[in-house]
Amino acid sequence: MTKKEIVRVISEELGLTQQETKEVVQRTFDSIVETLVREGRIELRNFGVFEVKPRAARKARNPKTGQQVDVPEKYVVTFKPGKVMEQRVRQLSSDNLPDTWVMPLDHVPPPDSAERPSETDDPNRPPNSPPNSPSGSWQ
Repeated sequence: MTKKEIVRVISEELGLTQQETKEVVQRTFDSIVETLVREGRIELRNFGVFEVKPRAARKARNPKTGQQVDVPEKYVVTFKPGKVMEQRVRQLSSDNLPDTWVMPLDHVPPPDSAERPSETDDPNRPPNSPPNSPSGSWQ
């Protein structure tokens, strides 16, 4: 669902114009961001908690070249769902999920499967890139 779809649904439910609803939704999002920047945490009862946390510096690899790169420390936003959201999500079953969420278990071959491409299947693929990606880039 996009912000535009959220605005449409809320405006229909409340009988407001989409422009009025869009402004309220945008100001709500802006307020959440400003609170995170200023205070580092925002708790929305029955929804969840957003929190700014540091992520330590680390070493990583460029997937195209295989070259090791240093990733500096940075701050990330984490989200912990509230009890109400957690309970509702746990009640989901594969019967009421959209088709795009359900992946058949036989879709991914086991690690030792003969279907798995070998390292030499594509001589143009850069080292350490995913076997099935075009030109070796991550998608």
